Amino acid sequence: MSKNNPTSVKQADRKEIKVKKESFFHAARGDSKFKRLIIHLILIGYCVLSVYPLLRIFSVSLRPGNRLLSTDLSIIPANATLENFRLVFNQGLLQWIWNSLIITVGTSIVGVIIAATSAYAFSRFKFRGRTPLLIYLLTTQMIPSAMLMVPLYILAINLKMVGTYTGLVFAYAVTSVPFSIWILKGYYDTIPVDLEEAAVIDGCTRLESFWKIILPLSTPALAIAFLFNFSQAWNEYLIARVILGSQESILTWPLGLQRMIGQYLSQWGQYNAGALIVSVPVMLLFLYMSKYMISGLTLGSVKG
Repeated sequence: MSKNNPTSVKQADRKEIKVKKESFFHAARGDSKFKRLIIHLILIGYCVLSVYPLLRIFSVSLRPGNRLLSTDLSIIPANATLENFRLVFNQGLLQWIWNSLIITVGTSIVGVIIAATSAYAFSRFKFRGRTPLLIYLLTTQMIPSAMLMVPLYILAINLKMVGTYTGLVFAYAVTSVPFSIWILKGYYDTIPVDLEEAAVIDGCTRLESFWKIILPLSTPALAIAFLFNFSQAWNEYLIARVILGSQESILTWPLGLQRMIGQYLSQWGQYNAGALIVSVPVMLLFLYMSKYMISGLTLGSVKG
């Protein structure tokens, strides 16, 4: 075909125009500048929506008592003071945080131990009723925690665990273990059975292969299960209210901060100051374990 063929020239021009149009939205390598700009604008918008409420909480915590109802939208209010932080510490915030840490860490450890062993049994052993039991565990997550308060309280009374840390730890573990089992079971399915068989040939028992082979390989999934149990127990109020009651020495931080909201008078400055302080341990934990979150959130989604 001749190089001067008009048809060939037109087709070449069309291809060139098409390439130019596509290159505006799709770069040859990676995303185009236009697409990256749109993505960054959306992310910035989400960040503003997420950070602004926290800034308002910080602003209220700095207001003196006579300016709590002010409509001023400035982040740093006039006559800003740290008096609310001092007052909330004087009311026992450190003790409330310590109580919550004991309960939360205990719940996370107990929950991960139960979930890790149970998920291994579901993953490696074939027994009658295995699939219906897994479905039953998943359906328990659809029950609101408020509906579990009465049976959990009756169990706590029968076991003489009302008003104790142990009773609250087991109550939290009951509500969080089923989902943790599903997380870990899905990941165990991706670990080849050949690794355990090789360990058995080398002289390991089933328990030793689980301890030395499966658990080290499951560190990201275990971290996600730990974070799930931690976040569930750290922020919970209703079950703690039922199990612990109003004993001063064993209050968790949700129960302690709730005392600042009364029928006729609410200490909003101290409440917001306490809310900022109790968020620090969770932020530090998530920052420390963030390296596991990216990989751990997708664990178990593909069976290989």
